[in-house]
Amino acid sequence: MALFQSKEEKHPQRVPERTIEEPKPAPPVSVPFVEAAPRSDFQATLGQGSKVEGRLSFEGSVRIDGVVEGEINAQDTVHIGETAVVTAQIQAGTIIILGQLKGDIKATRRVEMRAPAKLIGNINTPTLVIHEGVTFEGHCTMVTETKGKIAVLPVERMTSEAGS
Repeated sequence: MALFQSKEEKHPQRVPERTIEEPKPAPPVSVPFVEAAPRSDFQATLGQGSKVEGRLSFEGSVRIDGVVEGEINAQDTVHIGETAVVTAQIQAGTIIILGQLKGDIKATRRVEMRAPAKLIGNINTPTLVIHEGVTFEGHCTMVTETKGKIAVLPVERMTSEAGS
């Protein structure tokens, strides 16, 4: 090798050390969800350890962390916390479920189920979000607006239109 080196290259050159950066993992894909209002933004809160039976009506939002049996109506949000055990029919603008719920629900805006939620009942809503780890046993009807009217498409019709 020495025969082919020029006078200037008699001393081997030091190659600067390179550090290889490992690729950073991509940020997790998140499903947009309605952030639950802070506890202070709820019109009412039924805390853990409370038990209520009957018909409940709220003009604003309510957070439930206890046991409820009956019927719940709210103009805004019903938030079923992780410790809640609810057996009720619910009508509200938005329904967020983290606890256990047995009964049919109807939301005018959105239903969101976050782990470890468990729902046994039917859902009627225009928007439904079910996170991983949720248990849902029942039927779901999603309504769509068309020219000022609400149209509900049966499953058979939706399947046949999708294949067209």
